[in-house]
Amino acid sequence: MALQISDCVRQLARQAEEEIRPQFERIDAIAARNTEKVLSAFRKYRVAEGYFAGTTGYGYDDLGRDKLDEIYAHIFGTEDALVRLQFVNGTHAIAAALFGALKAGDVLLSAVGAPYDTLLGVIGVSDKGHGSLKDYGVEYRQVELLDNKPDLSGMAKAAADPRVKAVLIQRSKGYSTRSSLSVEEIGEMCRLIKAANPGAAIIVDNCYGEFVEEQEPTQVGADLVVGSLIKNPGGGLAPTGGYIAGRRDLVEGAAMRLTVPGIGKECGCTLGNNRSLYQGLFLAPHTVAQAVKTAVFAARIMELLGYGTEPASHMPRHDIIQMLCFGEPEKLKRFCKGIQSGAPVDSYVTPEPWDMPGYDCQVIMAAGAFIQGASIELSCDAPIREPYTAYLQGGLTYESGKLGVMLAVEELLGGN
Repeated sequence: MALQISDCVRQLARQAEEEIRPQFERIDAIAARNTEKVLSAFRKYRVAEGYFAGTTGYGYDDLGRDKLDEIYAHIFGTEDALVRLQFVNGTHAIAAALFGALKAGDVLLSAVGAPYDTLLGVIGVSDKGHGSLKDYGVEYRQVELLDNKPDLSGMAKAAADPRVKAVLIQRSKGYSTRSSLSVEEIGEMCRLIKAANPGAAIIVDNCYGEFVEEQEPTQVGADLVVGSLIKNPGGGLAPTGGYIAGRRDLVEGAAMRLTVPGIGKECGCTLGNNRSLYQGLFLAPHTVAQAVKTAVFAARIMELLGYGTEPASHMPRHDIIQMLCFGEPEKLKRFCKGIQSGAPVDSYVTPEPWDMPGYDCQVIMAAGAFIQGASIELSCDAPIREPYTAYLQGGLTYESGKLGVMLAVEELLGGN
């Protein structure tokens, strides 16, 4: 039984798809190279059935968990990694990395303006309760964007203060309107920061960016990358968790924050989830490619309707996020309703703006996912504030992602 999609929308979809075929060839080529990288790591570390056995309690001697750390380190080109179900989300993993790298009297510098909303409470910019970096004596500064782009000279000048012990770079645009950063851009930023302050740890919030390009930030100078397993690297199968990969001392510091000093990486049971983490990582390059194709398709079909997009459909991709500019709240809400109707889970639900924890305004979030909150599955969210832009991401398969976008367009046009 076919979905209720009009001939008009189906024709728009055919036109959009025909015009973006060259982009799909580029995306598939990147996925092939990243799949080779992952398969090479699995072969090197001799992944076997025994790695999938889980542990309980303390989780001592969890071979699968420890080998997965080594595999992540190999893929990201780093000394060490920490891949744990105990991270509740990406914000938690980033917080552990920051607390592990900083102590009282140090300065944290954000290199590209304010970080993602949920990190503001972690830093102490907004008061979300006791336990922020500010509460523990860490000072915070940020380098504002210049013409909505990174201010490279301002960044180098700010990083030169010897009290700056960590510099945070957010790869994704988050809820801002700037472009997401390419790995090449991050590499240039790393070179400038290191020249100004060799002792500062460069920590990259890598959420939404893994496997979108052929290299990761740690391969161009970053000391640490951090992300969520229910985004790109979990491949749609990881049930929860996060990862940190980079310099050994920084990974160790984050592990001590996740657990406690003296235990660090040694504890953390996997409760039978190792198979999902391994299989999700193996699928991740392909799954990420499906999400990127969905984003490109969404950009083109919305461009044909006259809406603003960032990035534009013909531009290279640096993460899986597609920004769509609506200019008014009602159109934004209708589009999100359509995305929800195209979900395999909770398709009958109508998303409404609400006071989501960690945000300073109401947020609407359309997400009917097998894994709650999994951004690698098709979803669309937006802060209900000007300029009323929505952020689309995910799509486990391009075919289903495409249908979700078409249903959203149908809902949008039906409201005119």
